[in-house]
Amino acid sequence: MAELISIVTAESATLLDDVRGRVLVVGSHGGVIAAWFGATAGAHAMILNDAGLGKDRAGIAGLAYLDDIGMAAAAVDCMSARIGDGADMLARGITSHANAYAALCGVVAGQSCRDAAGRLRHAPPPRAAPPPYAEGRWKLAGGPPEIWALDSIGKLEPADVGRILVIGSHGALHGGRPESALAVDAAAAVFNDAGVGADRIGITRLPVLGARDIPSVTVACMSARIGDGRSAWESGVISHVNAPARALGAAPGMRVQRFAELVSASRKSG
Repeated sequence: MAELISIVTAESATLLDDVRGRVLVVGSHGGVIAAWFGATAGAHAMILNDAGLGKDRAGIAGLAYLDDIGMAAAAVDCMSARIGDGADMLARGITSHANAYAALCGVVAGQSCRDAAGRLRHAPPPRAAPPPYAEGRWKLAGGPPEIWALDSIGKLEPADVGRILVIGSHGALHGGRPESALAVDAAAAVFNDAGVGADRIGITRLPVLGARDIPSVTVACMSARIGDGRSAWESGVISHVNAPARALGAAPGMRVQRFAELVSASRKSG
């Protein structure tokens, strides 16, 4: 039976087709919300990106979460392959971490992602469905503009146009595609730099959003938990800025809340 299990890649756990019963190599960070998306879609086992590990090792927190439901899961080193690109991870990723169920299949740090994925075909299926995930959206300030924290870009809504969005997702374009930068015209956007990673992919949303005149920044992965918008708001320290953000006075080392103040002030004066 295990020999029939296939391996499939995806750019993001928020953009999954038919992955049920398959080993999923997905470009998402290894945080809890990404693990939840993949498990909810019915993946047999999963490989994610460790996103530089980051604050509280949030970049691999999803591995323990999946252990709890009996799903084998691993992560690749963010410097070995591009986050947001499952195909690149499968092609050149190097495993950095494995949960207990993956370890039982022989997955260890230092293996190629392709080798690890092959071993995960022999993992037992998850013994339970994932528990419900919290809403993942929180209104932080009434504005204008309103400020919202989102745990994932997958939590975007059409009503987010014109809002300051503090998003727990990584700052990488999915598969390098410019159209994946942000689906709404926000007043400003904050992402996690995910350790910046291979080919500096973790900050590639910024220039694309700059071309759309959306002030955007990333926070250092060690300053805020990836996959947690409220963490970025509470403790996030800016690591990279795009041109519109720089024009407002944003700079590396600044706190996210100060960046939001600059954006709000510019809107009022404009």
